[in-house]
Amino acid sequence: MSEKFDSIKDSLLTKACLKQDVYSVTKQVFADLNQVLGEVTNEMHDFISPSDSRVSVELSSTGICESYLTMAGDTVIFHMHTNVFSFPESHMIHKNSYVSKNPENAYCGVINIYNFLTDSFRFNRMNDYGYMVGRIFVNKDRHFFVEGKKQLGFLFNDFGSAVLDKAALRDIVETALQHVIEFDLLTPPYDKVNIVSLDDVKQLSQNLKLKTGKRLGFRFESDENEVEF
Repeated sequence: MSEKFDSIKDSLLTKACLKQDVYSVTKQVFADLNQVLGEVTNEMHDFISPSDSRVSVELSSTGICESYLTMAGDTVIFHMHTNVFSFPESHMIHKNSYVSKNPENAYCGVINIYNFLTDSFRFNRMNDYGYMVGRIFVNKDRHFFVEGKKQLGFLFNDFGSAVLDKAALRDIVETALQHVIEFDLLTPPYDKVNIVSLDDVKQLSQNLKLKTGKRLGFRFESDENEVEF
């Protein structure tokens, strides 16, 4: 066999093992996240329920990769991707000494956080939009950083030394939920909804087909700049 083929085998083994390590850590982190979500849900429920039973706070899961935290009119989805990712050469992560010393540290699992309207699920409104609130990147050493909206975009960026333990997960969850609660449902622009089909109107009571979302469009954006993600 050629030296090239030997190199291919070595590279495959090295990278495959690395990705398995990252995936295992990401699964452990997601399990810890679910525990944190359970604690947060119980605490919110115990606080809110005696005051107003109409305000529901519930946690559900569809499997090992997805959990739903419903807070009255908002549903926050925590979704663990099953693949492992690296970053483009232009990404700021490569300027970190922790990564430049060992490029393998740049390989991360990702947990995405989405915000949808609870009614989108309740009434099966498949045309409704959700929003990415943030995404958590974690590597084989449980070092992490977060990309996201408002405070999520700058509070958790010490990738070289920050470790994703339960305390850090609790902080991320609280920051995400605070943003979701403060992010209000706004009326869509008139020119986006001024034309509808007869079919849309006839089916409104069964399955609302007019797109609804906190903002019309699925975006990952700063508050000042509306940039498509």
